[in-house]
Amino acid sequence: MQRGGSKGGRSDGRGRGGRGRGRGSDQGSNVGFVNPGQSSGGQSPWGSSSGHGGRGTLFQQQPQPQAVQVGQAVAAGGAWDRGSSEKSQPIKRADQGGRDGVVRRVNLLVNHFKVNFRLPQLVISHYDVKIERAGGESSKAISRFELAKVKEKAFRDNPDKFPDMTAYDGQNNIFSATNLPPTEEMNVNFPKGEELGGRSYTFTMKKVNELKLSELTEYMNEEDSAINPREVLQGLDVVMKEHPSKRMITVGKSFFSHETQPCRNGGFVTAQGFRHALKPTVQGLSLCLDSSVMAFYPKLLVIEYLRWIFGNQFRKYRHQFEKELKGLKVSVSHRQNSPRFTIKGLSVQNTKDITFDLIHQENEPPRKTSIVNYFANKYQKNIQHIDLPCLDLGKNGRQNLVPMELCFLVEGQIYPKEKLNRDSENWLRNLSIVHPEKRKKNIDDMITSPDGPGGGDIIGKFGLQVDTNMTHVVGRVLEPPMLMLTDESGRRPVNAMIQEKNNQWSLMKKRVAEGSTVEHWAVLDFTASEIYDDDKMPDYFVDKLIERCWRLGMQMDPPMFTKSSSMATLSDGNTLEELLQSVIEAASLKKRGARPTLVLCAMSWRDNGYKTLKWIAETKLGLVTQCFLPNSATRGLDQYLANLALKMNAKTGGNNFHLRDTTFSFFQKEDEVMFIGADVNHPAARDEESPSIAAVVGTLNWPKANRYASRVISQAHRQEEIQGFGGACLELVKAHATATGKRPNKIVIFRDGVSDAQFDMVLNVELRDVKLSFEKDGYNPKITVIVAQKRHQTRFFPATSADGSDKGNVPSGTVVDTEVIHPSKRDFYLCSHHGGMGTSKPTHYYTLWDELGFTSDQIQKLIFEMCFTFTRCTKPISLVPPVKYADMVAYRGRFYYDASIMEKNSKQSRGASSSSAPSVASSSSQTMDNDGTVFKVNRLIEDSMFFV
Repeated sequence: MQRGGSKGGRSDGRGRGGRGRGRGSDQGSNVGFVNPGQSSGGQSPWGSSSGHGGRGTLFQQQPQPQAVQVGQAVAAGGAWDRGSSEKSQPIKRADQGGRDGVVRRVNLLVNHFKVNFRLPQLVISHYDVKIERAGGESSKAISRFELAKVKEKAFRDNPDKFPDMTAYDGQNNIFSATNLPPTEEMNVNFPKGEELGGRSYTFTMKKVNELKLSELTEYMNEEDSAINPREVLQGLDVVMKEHPSKRMITVGKSFFSHETQPCRNGGFVTAQGFRHALKPTVQGLSLCLDSSVMAFYPKLLVIEYLRWIFGNQFRKYRHQFEKELKGLKVSVSHRQNSPRFTIKGLSVQNTKDITFDLIHQENEPPRKTSIVNYFANKYQKNIQHIDLPCLDLGKNGRQNLVPMELCFLVEGQIYPKEKLNRDSENWLRNLSIVHPEKRKKNIDDMITSPDGPGGGDIIGKFGLQVDTNMTHVVGRVLEPPMLMLTDESGRRPVNAMIQEKNNQWSLMKKRVAEGSTVEHWAVLDFTASEIYDDDKMPDYFVDKLIERCWRLGMQMDPPMFTKSSSMATLSDGNTLEELLQSVIEAASLKKRGARPTLVLCAMSWRDNGYKTLKWIAETKLGLVTQCFLPNSATRGLDQYLANLALKMNAKTGGNNFHLRDTTFSFFQKEDEVMFIGADVNHPAARDEESPSIAAVVGTLNWPKANRYASRVISQAHRQEEIQGFGGACLELVKAHATATGKRPNKIVIFRDGVSDAQFDMVLNVELRDVKLSFEKDGYNPKITVIVAQKRHQTRFFPATSADGSDKGNVPSGTVVDTEVIHPSKRDFYLCSHHGGMGTSKPTHYYTLWDELGFTSDQIQKLIFEMCFTFTRCTKPISLVPPVKYADMVAYRGRFYYDASIMEKNSKQSRGASSSSAPSVASSSSQTMDNDGTVFKVNRLIEDSMFFV
């Protein structure tokens, strides 16, 4: 792929070894297509194509980016070439980083630790490992625990073949700092009495690759742009994990201490740990390490665990403690090197009453014995708790009963989040959300710990050495934008007074920028039948809410009517649908042709029926609802009402606050710009069937760019690639054209939830789909694609108190685009929000594709200022709003799925037969697995912000 811009010396002093790291001009030379703004000639039936291409400059006071050839991406006239097999790559940095719009500079420490190569020419040998069970069990899956034990024994039994210079990833890969002899199929046998006693395995190892550290160095120094260092990085990552994997509890890619702290409410213990990753950066290879806390089941005797949870009366709770124990792994104390067993359940009888036939000698008939006598005679174990049932540790349909006082819970079993009560959640959250100074100390302790990634001697054998000092960087604090509200009269636009210390603003003595007019609305009171006043909607609430809406600038009439119901209604989809349908009919009777703009719903508590309410209202009936909890409302009435009013104003077409027009001054006056956000919501960890839910949102009101339409798409389980992405974007472009009378000539797509390894998918599948969908409609806008990443471990810490905020975090608006960024890609870290609790997590932004020709300053300024436009709060958020809204819509799609499943199961449990009468429950459950219509938002509201 050829790209504009040349490599030359840079003037900022960041070049290494006298070789400049400049990327050429900062005038946006790395665009994507030849003449990308020119229409491909088609005329769309929903908007003129004139005036959207060939306008000269992209930004004011900048020359037009030069046309560049981008391999398969370009064909004559700017069309996307369908036939080429060549792939696009993420664009490279075109300038020296951001410099403008800075309030101040701050000194920061980053949890990146430089990794030095003492053997830069080392060649790492990569071996493929195959471990299988011998005999009749060869087809069964082998756990990671077994794999590790087999590899360990194979190496321990053959030290001459396998020197201690290897790292194992726990599955199929071994990396060695020296060549190993060819390994034919080797038998690994475990004698009876050991942990895997009586089992036999075959172990085979084959060399598949050689990984050169010099290639990684060349990649980071940009000496060879064709090098892909992914395999080298993966090998080194395994090397860095080898030592902690043997010394700590391993959970996925994280490691946790064996020292634990019991939860004060019982049920679980917590352990401190860390997660680390290797990253190629401007300063070289970095080890990024962050601390974390995890909840585990304790390593206790099962009987002691039950006593801890249920107290000394746990014998009364047989059903509860069977549910608590089922599926947990245990080891037994009466056998040396005990294997791990899984608890299948409890015995029907208590221990004292259990007898079985014991075969003493092969030729002798079996004799009846009790389980108490069996353990006393064979293992010299005197069973004390004979009035309790035994644990069933059997498998393959066979029972294996063991007294629970002989069973230990295996260490390292994760305590599921869904089992946490509110007090436990708060306790765990307080342990996890720590002050930046404390988090920094935790990280410093871990990098120097003998159990950590820098401990042991294995990394030294690969020639690696980790610097134990955090990386120092200079961050730039960007200037906040000018936000528009209106004065108390609601007639004169005024600037929001943004506080310097935290970038927040107040609505006191001000009104929203544009208040909506709400004439037709209704109240659904699900609290009416509750006994306690705290669970009921106060009589004064609606009047107070209307008053607060007027003070914020909304014109809100009294509700057309109020309907009373009960919380039980939320549990029955058909009854709830009938109730909501009656609201629509009552509104039409009240005023001919009227339809409720909003339905305010009072709920006594957080209930799963909330999902059903949203599902029916938003997909079947096209109703916008606003739910609230009376108990929460009465605790902080005025602030709560203000927050509720902001959401209601956005849902009913209002505009809470927007950026001044001058904010987007780098666009041309005649430009029509659209921002699109996309995200995918995946099922929970233990869910192996539910679909993934994709959401795409887009702005409708340039230049304010703060009102969004949305589309929801269901797709295959855990599939990240968005199916039908191009079609969804085209629908949103049409909605934009309907709202503004123009279709956008420039589009910025923000993609969330993808890793570095998925950039290829975003560019060569999703962007390609968008381009082809647009081209078919005779439409060819300029497109920039930016990825927003939150799932990373990078954290920034103020070097001194003067460099931080009042809460000890980095200031809102802090940008870092030096030292710890990628050596060549166009990326930066932005901490846009004010961190009030814990340690702020910056968002990592990558520009993958750029036809608009943004400079670093422009894209950083744009994203930071957009973070002030999130409609639900008067402060900048941590994630650019198109991505935040896409995340919210995808989460709402998950609600739709959950609700449809709940209703389907409820209907089956009631034994209801199919009915010819239409109902949302029957129609949606039938189509859910076929075409995903259960997720289709009703066309009456799909272009509104019903989801905020």
